[in-house]
Amino acid sequence: MSCILHIETSTKVCSVAVTEDAHVIFEQVDLDGPNHATRCGVFVEEALSFAESHAIPLDAVAVSEGPGSYTGLRIGASMAKGVAYGRGVPLVAVSTLELLCVPLLLYRDDIPSEALFVPMIDARRMEVYAAVYDRALRPLRPVQADIVEADTYREWLDRGPVCFFGDGAEKCKGVITHPNALFIPDIVPLAKHMYPLAARALQKGELADVAYFEPFYLKDFIATKPKDLLHNS
Repeated sequence: MSCILHIETSTKVCSVAVTEDAHVIFEQVDLDGPNHATRCGVFVEEALSFAESHAIPLDAVAVSEGPGSYTGLRIGASMAKGVAYGRGVPLVAVSTLELLCVPLLLYRDDIPSEALFVPMIDARRMEVYAAVYDRALRPLRPVQADIVEADTYREWLDRGPVCFFGDGAEKCKGVITHPNALFIPDIVPLAKHMYPLAARALQKGELADVAYFEPFYLKDFIATKPKDLLHNS
């Protein structure tokens, strides 16, 4: 039996979930944020109370590590570290961009099998934070801050279909007009989707240090233009 508390606060969405052996047994979501300062602690307390009331011992804590909002990630990380330390359980960090891919892999049967995934987190103007993954979530290009222009992702689009999604994708629809570009709406990072990534990390022994873990804040990235992306790829 494995019970994991999941905390996701990387964007304006705040969500907390508890899974037991891959099944979601508790979930709270606030889509009207950012309200992390007022909602995250309440959700975590309710989640822990739910597990305790059903005599389910907590085995690990998973938290979204970013990239994302400084305030949101700081609140989520502090909460996750506090619970992990207080309960004496492992802490696992989950990539926010990988997390955005999970609902497409689990629930969408209309995605071309050869498609690449480009999850995007919104930033100012035409800037997004993105990575490129294949369907096995192998990173073909690491996380970068991109200034989106028509040719920013042409290298990948010329190879075949590419799915763009996340809260940064909507503003790119009018700019990225390549025929292989597929825009998937309404994909947000949710705690209930963290289980596959958290379970994989636990199985591999990829644990975060409770004392020294720090998320990847958006401020840690420098935006690059398309010509820089091609030069560095």
